[in-house]
Amino acid sequence: MGHQENGASRTGRGVVAEARGGPFTTEELRVRDPGPGEVLVRIAASGVCHSDMHYVDGHLGDEFPYLLGHEGSGYVEEVGDGVDPSRVGEFVVLTYRAPCHACRSCLAGRIEHCRQPVEAVTRPETRDGRSLTPALSLGTFSEYLVVAAPQAVTVSPDCPPEQASLLGCAVSTGVGSVLRTAAVEPGATVAVFGAGGVGINVIQGARLARAGRIVAVDLVSRKLDWATSFGATDVVDASRTDPVEEVRALTGGHGVDYSFDAVGFATTTRQCVEVLDYRGTAVLIGFPPDDQVLTLPMQGFFFPGTTLKVSLNGDSLASRDFPQLIRWYLEGKLDLDGLVTERIGLDDVESAFNAIHRGDTIRSVISVS
Repeated sequence: MGHQENGASRTGRGVVAEARGGPFTTEELRVRDPGPGEVLVRIAASGVCHSDMHYVDGHLGDEFPYLLGHEGSGYVEEVGDGVDPSRVGEFVVLTYRAPCHACRSCLAGRIEHCRQPVEAVTRPETRDGRSLTPALSLGTFSEYLVVAAPQAVTVSPDCPPEQASLLGCAVSTGVGSVLRTAAVEPGATVAVFGAGGVGINVIQGARLARAGRIVAVDLVSRKLDWATSFGATDVVDASRTDPVEEVRALTGGHGVDYSFDAVGFATTTRQCVEVLDYRGTAVLIGFPPDDQVLTLPMQGFFFPGTTLKVSLNGDSLASRDFPQLIRWYLEGKLDLDGLVTERIGLDDVESAFNAIHRGDTIRSVISVS
């Protein structure tokens, strides 16, 4: 754990990506005291998401060096000017989409679609003074970080930090894409392409929505086993069969009312469209690499009345949704325990990324403190 230095900063370790393609290393960082409207958070746990690897690969920007990580929970240690001092000690989950309440979307009442989410001005630095870019304005692969106060959402401490950290992306994105973006109705049929960390939570969202049939599609048999344990009623192994034909066969030839692409490739997005029933809706969730181009036949898309939506972080509003997700967890309606496949340290991030590529984990979670 880090320590306080003389002057207005403290030190703590963090995982840094130096350049496109790596390497990424665990370094000792200098974290300055929070400025006006900011809070200092001692990180307790952080989930390892595939999106963090997108930063290493340069798919989400070129502002190296990056401080990686965007799923995190922890405790407020200090507050800056203008922040209620009673927040010190609160257990919080961090969000990268805290609304500004000033942009066109916010002023129109669509705060879930805020165009300029708030973030901290204070940036972490390496010991030699190089400024770091926090991934998704957070950088949770660290012992300490400074965020804008609204990014730290207070939740019940009855939820363990490892499980709570996953609300920041995988859980809120997956569940929210069903309940918020798509607004799936009870009894609807659903197909989920990709049964990784986000896809599993799409399945959980469909179960919470009381969908009538939930079909999980993946190339890895272990992921399909996980999908069943989290609520999928049917599974399709896309390595053995045409997933479009199989999903249609499972639904009497009709297709599904809603499909979700948790992968982000043009192939899976097109398959999501092709499995839809008349007037069906396909929801894109997974970040597409910058080389992906989607081609659709216009009449085949137009005459069935297909809707294509993009879900950014599940259209969630953290201040509203994080406490609700915790309540569902404490009531036994949402499984967060099963999402935590392994607990690791800051030095184990590379092995966690490798596990994601192999399909060995739902989520590796860094236990920081």
